[in-house]
Amino acid sequence: MHEHQGLAEQFESHHDHLQAVAYRMVGSLSEANDAVQEAWLRLNRTNASEIENMGGWLTTVVVRICLDTLRSRKAQREDSLDDIMTEHLPSSEVGTDPEQEALLADSVGLGLLVVLDALNPPERLAFVLHDIFAMPFNDIAPILERSESAVRQLASRARRRVQGTVAVKSADLNAQREVVNAFLTASREGSFEALLTVLDPNAVFRADAVMAANTDAPAEIRGADVIARQFMGRAQNARPVLMNGAIGVLVGRPERPVFVMKVAIANGKIVEIEAIGDPAHFHKLHLSVLAK
Repeated sequence: MHEHQGLAEQFESHHDHLQAVAYRMVGSLSEANDAVQEAWLRLNRTNASEIENMGGWLTTVVVRICLDTLRSRKAQREDSLDDIMTEHLPSSEVGTDPEQEALLADSVGLGLLVVLDALNPPERLAFVLHDIFAMPFNDIAPILERSESAVRQLASRARRRVQGTVAVKSADLNAQREVVNAFLTASREGSFEALLTVLDPNAVFRADAVMAANTDAPAEIRGADVIARQFMGRAQNARPVLMNGAIGVLVGRPERPVFVMKVAIANGKIVEIEAIGDPAHFHKLHLSVLAK
């Protein structure tokens, strides 16, 4: 009993670091938590007395689990043309804390999350471990089963793709988030005038068949004034999310959406809202909760 407790205390002392590494690797709190939990299970199946560097051993295990997750995502995208430019949302996201994920997403930076998703798994691993967590290349090489010079090239290539792109992405996403936040606030407060200020005069709202059947949402409406009336006093349970690299809206929890809304923004105004209630579509969405 004391031995198990001591092992748990060692693991807990590394938990925050492991979660930080995993989140930057996979960009999903639930998948990061799954990776950390799997590392704990593997530790329990290992003779811990033979581990010389517990922190290094755990980090390596978590990174390898995350690498498998990223490779699985890539394979799933290649298997279906419908999944191009989308990410898999796991169905086992038990215990996800939206507020914690919002804090993590903000701490990482919206732009960086999006840019990291554009890197292939080895590039992402090399960049995250070396450039963000300062892990030496000679420690990264065995994880990727590549030479140290090859890992240096991966990190350098990733760095070139990231540099100059993050600031642009962050600025664009932050501007989108301000518009969506203003829209949700005006909707909750039932402010018709405030809704008009964030809607393009020719804005369009569309709802899929499931959304239209399960709510009073019309299949399509046009015009800012009509859409504003539709949303007055609503959005009480809606929250902004990063959805496949763009700002959107979620009602429900990331692991169990009730519906989502894709929001198109141009010149600081919402020009189109697409409400999706079909669960078959949700697995194509990679959702990260954002602070309101």
